[in-house]
Amino acid sequence: MSLIELILLAVALGIDCLVVSFSQGLIFNANRLRNALALAFTMGIFQGIMPLIGSGCAFAVSRYVDAFADWIAFAIFLALGLKFIYEAFQKEKDEPKICCIGLKCLIGMGIATSIDALGAGVSLHFSDVNILPAVVLIGLASFLLSGFGFWLGNCLKHLPSKYLEIFGGLILIWLAVKALI
Repeated sequence: MSLIELILLAVALGIDCLVVSFSQGLIFNANRLRNALALAFTMGIFQGIMPLIGSGCAFAVSRYVDAFADWIAFAIFLALGLKFIYEAFQKEKDEPKICCIGLKCLIGMGIATSIDALGAGVSLHFSDVNILPAVVLIGLASFLLSGFGFWLGNCLKHLPSKYLEIFGGLILIWLAVKALI
């Protein structure tokens, strides 16, 4: 996987962070800098740790599935991409917006947005990618996109996140096809 492909993967995974942070930015008007940094650091850390965990899990079973490594990477990236696109077309529920930047809430948002990164870590292992630079890149992209999303949410009140999610899904599907080539 080339550096450009890793950057695209990092951006695709960071889009979830951007969308969550955007929604939080719509809500918060007080302590914006503190809240933006808390959210961005949480997203960056969780998005960086989860691929490392996924890669470690894949390493543990790799001797049993090495013959299918390309197909496993393909299946995971394809499933993640289709999930992003599917969720983009789901109607938003009329639930109250979550207004929380406490530690428990930050950890919950960090875990929820980084589950996809766990699967990407498995794919990265089977794609023979050096995991440490990939983890740093994913964490950094998530940090930056989260911070950007929070401030964008503060500035704009009605940006549709649907198109960002579709874009992220298409990137992941492209990476799935690339895994087989």
